[in-house]
Amino acid sequence: MAVNSREQALSLLAAANNHGDLAVKLSSLRQVKDILSSAEPSVASEVFPFLVELQTSHESLVRKFLLEVIEAIGLRALEYSSVLMPVLLALLKDEDHSVACQSIISGMKFFCAILEEMAWQFHRHGKVESWTEDIWMTMIEFKDAVCSLVFEPVSVGIRLLAFKFLETCVLLFTPDAADSDRPTSGGNDRRFNVLWLASGHPVLDPAKLISEANRLSTRLLDMLQSSSSLPGSLTIAIVNCMLASVFVWRYLALEIPLRLQLLLVTK
Repeated sequence: MAVNSREQALSLLAAANNHGDLAVKLSSLRQVKDILSSAEPSVASEVFPFLVELQTSHESLVRKFLLEVIEAIGLRALEYSSVLMPVLLALLKDEDHSVACQSIISGMKFFCAILEEMAWQFHRHGKVESWTEDIWMTMIEFKDAVCSLVFEPVSVGIRLLAFKFLETCVLLFTPDAADSDRPTSGGNDRRFNVLWLASGHPVLDPAKLISEANRLSTRLLDMLQSSSSLPGSLTIAIVNCMLASVFVWRYLALEIPLRLQLLLVTK
């Protein structure tokens, strides 16, 4: 059954890559997604090196759907997904805005997933596996690339998603004292809390993550103070990011001058 799934998926990927009809390409890729979704992660991972070849497709709809497939399959087979991560980075700079937006959306989910996985592994076993470190290093690079989009002349849609990614980072890296107890079992819906990290984690330094949240908040505040040059939707996005932690709320209340608060109301 595993061999049949693999061969069927490879045949469909060949059609998605080489067929001249866009409808056939997308239909083939959807079938690949269905096959890999029902396969064991180890079996699905055998197809990953061939799946990533679609990132060079001339069809933007294929590239966008590829990212959706990577998200759906890669999160189920996180242990094997390191080969998929460079696709997120590559398509982040895609000339088609919808593809770049999908890269941010999918990358955000991988960022949260691998961060929580590393915290869980250390909590359960006192160590983290090397594959998590490999993915985390790529995700750090991805985070930096997304953050740079905030300051680049890209579409408003891309910048809004970049701000949302920054907001996610601030939320993840800001301590939540009301939920400081480490979880006792997996599979729950609790948001990751940096206070879960024990001292001595081999990869994640809580102090550095908290410092990064403060650094990002400061950069956002600097942008907010020059918000007269930004579209109103971007100003609102920055404010939402700034309100993502108690630390930032205090910072806003103390640092934003009254004239800027009035500006936000009138935008």
